[in-house]
Amino acid sequence: MTPSEHPPTPLWTPDAHRRDRALITAFVQWLQRERSLHFDGYEALWQWSVQDTEGFWRAVLDFFALPFDPPPARMLEDAPMPGARWFPGARVNFVQQVLRHEGLQTPAIVYESEAGGTGEIGWVELRHQVGAVAATLRALGVQPGDRVAGYLPNIPQTVVAFLAAASLGAIWTLCAPDMGPVSVGDRFRQVAPKVLIAVDGYRFAGKPFDRRAPLDEILAGLPSVQAVLWVPHLGADAAPPPQVQARRWLPWADALATPSAVAPEPMAADHPLWILYSSGTTGLPKPIVHGHGGMLANGMVNMVLHNDLHPGDRVLWAVNTSWMVWNAHIMSLLGGATVVLYDGSVTGDGPEHDWGHLWKLAGRTRATFFGAGAAIHQACMKAGIVPRDIADLDALHTLGSTGSPLSPEACAWMYASIRPDLWLNVVSGGTDLAGGFLVGLPTLPVYLGEMQCRTLGARVEAWSDECRPVMDEVGELVCVNPLPSMPLFFWGDEDGSRYRESYFDTFQDAAGRPVWRHGDWLRLVPRPGAVGGVIYGRSDATINRQGVRMGTAEFYRVVEQLEEVADSLVVDLEYLGRPSWMALFVQLRPGIELDEPLRQRIRQALRTGLSARHVPDEIVPVALVPRTITGKKLELPVKKLLLGQPLDKVVKRDALAQPAAIDWFVAFAQDYLARSPS
Repeated sequence: MTPSEHPPTPLWTPDAHRRDRALITAFVQWLQRERSLHFDGYEALWQWSVQDTEGFWRAVLDFFALPFDPPPARMLEDAPMPGARWFPGARVNFVQQVLRHEGLQTPAIVYESEAGGTGEIGWVELRHQVGAVAATLRALGVQPGDRVAGYLPNIPQTVVAFLAAASLGAIWTLCAPDMGPVSVGDRFRQVAPKVLIAVDGYRFAGKPFDRRAPLDEILAGLPSVQAVLWVPHLGADAAPPPQVQARRWLPWADALATPSAVAPEPMAADHPLWILYSSGTTGLPKPIVHGHGGMLANGMVNMVLHNDLHPGDRVLWAVNTSWMVWNAHIMSLLGGATVVLYDGSVTGDGPEHDWGHLWKLAGRTRATFFGAGAAIHQACMKAGIVPRDIADLDALHTLGSTGSPLSPEACAWMYASIRPDLWLNVVSGGTDLAGGFLVGLPTLPVYLGEMQCRTLGARVEAWSDECRPVMDEVGELVCVNPLPSMPLFFWGDEDGSRYRESYFDTFQDAAGRPVWRHGDWLRLVPRPGAVGGVIYGRSDATINRQGVRMGTAEFYRVVEQLEEVADSLVVDLEYLGRPSWMALFVQLRPGIELDEPLRQRIRQALRTGLSARHVPDEIVPVALVPRTITGKKLELPVKKLLLGQPLDKVVKRDALAQPAAIDWFVAFAQDYLARSPS
């Protein structure tokens, strides 16, 4: 891969007002005043943050006056990864930081939903609703450590349910209702929730989607669920399905009916807060557990400090609740910002696709920060949308992008079609740490196609295959030091082997200590004041569709249930400057042809079992799926072939069970590259 050359002229440079009002400016001044620390620019601040772990993270806790009680005697013990233990001896509850903003006169939540209408919830009302639902959960027997699961879209009830569960020390986990019963079951069965909070359905692009039948199937496989909170989102009179009625259940309105003061219970800093799901290439989705203390501390750095969120800012992210960015969005509440929730199609509810819909929404809700997946921004660009001509964006001062690489063309389009004084905040991180590794900062210039800096506290480097840090070259994204938001563990991974294999089996530092390998191609770019970066896509075989990551094993479980399919291999290409493209290669049983009806059956199986976003762009018949001698499918080698790498660089033929099987993919890759946009 040859790095793209970008002109060094900034697309945007912050003015004096933006620099002066920035939280990072206040933090640097506080460090000078309270710690007698002086830094010549952001890069010097970053270097201190990764070298003085104790000093930096104690400064974060003190600057934001985070509610650790008692505070930790040390920031970190057992420093080597994995197994680093943060904030030992401290007690805290993530929800305490959210509810301390109840004196603000601005809304806590602004929402718009195709099924649920529009409205606002103030900070005092949010506290009341969280207290009532927490009391209901307690009455249902929920105790610290119990899992509470949501099958919910991006609506206020989801936020309230999460905060209520977390306030009790219960562990939250969430899937969007557009996910099929196979995907949801694979996730929830692993964590055995005690209570499920679920909607009857949702409305998308103007069409109702009744999800009671899939919910019934999900519950049939979850004997651990003792009670259900029923949220009639699609229809007020919708009767719960049989599996709901067979459990103890009550409507959401009843859960809110009894007022109760909320008193978040202080937990050990490493008490689990939530479980997110990320997937490798084999087995079930990985249930990733993050803790109260880690999410609070790192959330304040990632989501508040770097995003420069002030009380009263209105933050709109176009998200699906199965995507980690939903959690990141909700962390805006930590800084007193208003979260703007949208539940519906990104192109609106009309018969025609309106790629201006989200921009109009940002204008209607007076969003100051609007973020979306890079794919949405690029779709708007391709559709010829000029946001300034269709929406009142006077309140908007920050644009966010994440989920996949944002092309230089899309960066330039934003400044040309909106206005030149906006801060473009492009970030890259992952579900694994519920945060970013490369992020933005409002006091640094924005360069075409680049992220502005590395996150404070995160020693992010690009490494060659020889474990050598490289600069201005493409390498593997690694993090050399521990972070508070790294997973506590994977649920059910008793010996920690799956956790270690996921991140720590590839690279070691000079002292032989494991180093976090993230699975992204990264080029670090030195710029005046900071080292920025460009992400070139995934370096492994994980599927990433619109920000929702899924392992290939989940595809195979669905596709290979079809009797016509003997074997299959899926590859998702996500590479800077090219359209996202996912291909499913199917090896059919003898005598079967891949005609259009079979293609449609495969697509429908994936749409129903997984989700619409996981339907492949192309289904291709192959004579034989290539495997190693040990039986592993060659997903990553095939992906590398399709990205233009030569065969001898991606796989050794003598490691293959049937070496001739890879030859077809070599020819296919050459044809694909010849017909693909450069």
